[in-house]
Amino acid sequence: MSNPVPIKKDQLISFMPLGKDRRFGTDGIRGPVDTTMNPLFVTKLGWAAGTVLLEEGISRVLIGKDTRISGYMLESALQAGFISSGIDVVLLGPLPTPGVSFLASSNKQAGVVISASHNLFEDNGIKFFNKDGQKFSSELERRIETKLSQEIETVKSINLGKATRMNDAQGRYIEFCKSNFNTLDLTGLSILLDCANGATYSVAPKVFEELGAKVTTIGTDPDGVNINQNCGSTSPEYIKEEVLRANYDLGISFDGDGDRLLLVSKTGNILDGDDLLYILSKSLNPGSGVVGTLMTNKSLQLYFMENNIQFCRADVGDKYVLQRLLEENWLLGGEPSGHIICLDSAQTGDAIIAALKLLDSLKENSFDVDQSVEGFNKFPQTLINLSVNNPNKIILNDKFWSEVTVIENKLGERGRVLIRPSGTEPLIRIMVESEKEKDSEDYCNRLANLASKL
Repeated sequence: MSNPVPIKKDQLISFMPLGKDRRFGTDGIRGPVDTTMNPLFVTKLGWAAGTVLLEEGISRVLIGKDTRISGYMLESALQAGFISSGIDVVLLGPLPTPGVSFLASSNKQAGVVISASHNLFEDNGIKFFNKDGQKFSSELERRIETKLSQEIETVKSINLGKATRMNDAQGRYIEFCKSNFNTLDLTGLSILLDCANGATYSVAPKVFEELGAKVTTIGTDPDGVNINQNCGSTSPEYIKEEVLRANYDLGISFDGDGDRLLLVSKTGNILDGDDLLYILSKSLNPGSGVVGTLMTNKSLQLYFMENNIQFCRADVGDKYVLQRLLEENWLLGGEPSGHIICLDSAQTGDAIIAALKLLDSLKENSFDVDQSVEGFNKFPQTLINLSVNNPNKIILNDKFWSEVTVIENKLGERGRVLIRPSGTEPLIRIMVESEKEKDSEDYCNRLANLASKL
């Protein structure tokens, strides 16, 4: 048998599933509250993270959360774990993930968010930020995972951490968001905000109102179980209907923890992260560039090439986008899901900051969203998640990659094939995009049928 076809770096960053000792995914740790994210595990996680942070010279951690009912339970568990390791805890209450990042950076302390982002309420998770407001490095995550395999050793009573509360956390974050846009006047603009019954429910309306907008809200009545439920950026159909029904100038839809967004035009056009990068790229300084991911639409890449805007792809996950931005010394990056990173204003994906930047760009067109993306047409994409017993058997198969090569040659520069195995499940993700929707569907099904027989 001949040697396997080499895996292309722009197609596949890694193809080995996570080992059983791995806990961190692309965005912290996440899972069902009754199994993965139970209070016993979260207490030990707090102790493990606290022990590592003390080794790094960090003695205090700021803890925020979204609106899930399990947040109260996990906040107490996480607090106990940190205190047992000798770390002081500052409780922030409900606050968007980027708000915790901002406060961590401004206080030069670590930050922790209790949230499962866009998942429904049955799940919860933990995200970590360093004293610069950036996601923990892979090296720090590995060290925490090593500690998790050890027994908890509580420090002596005299060295236990203490807990306090920051009562003005939301106010500080609101002022931070506004301070980045002193010249942005939204007077007279009618905006419909969908806060997903999540962490932005109290903060976001105040930011836009205090900048002059006439704000109407949906998804601002969290009850602990309705976060992301038929609302927010994962369910944009409802805000689209409301924008059209009540004739708003535009709609903005956040996810449960406020680190990603979608935009809805007055005609009901839903703009994803690729559309938003297209708009924001028009304000880039000469010589700067944009970081996308493996999922960024090929048409956006071609637009950048045609307009002499530098572009590169990172693996899926905003932490990898940020890492590449720092390496390239660029300021703008994002994902189709709506994670948008604007490093000139925030150290992580911040949906409110990104929304304000978009409005700042749109003001030249009288906030006409449709006009801002006129002429930009994304290639149709077809994605199939295929359950397989052994993803690597397919990934390393000559026949499969030969077929991928045949399809890529037929698509040429006007299309793309992407093969990605799941890091946590026995799945491979097959995506094909081209100028013609039928070609995308046919080629994707062709590869899925072949993979299912191998």
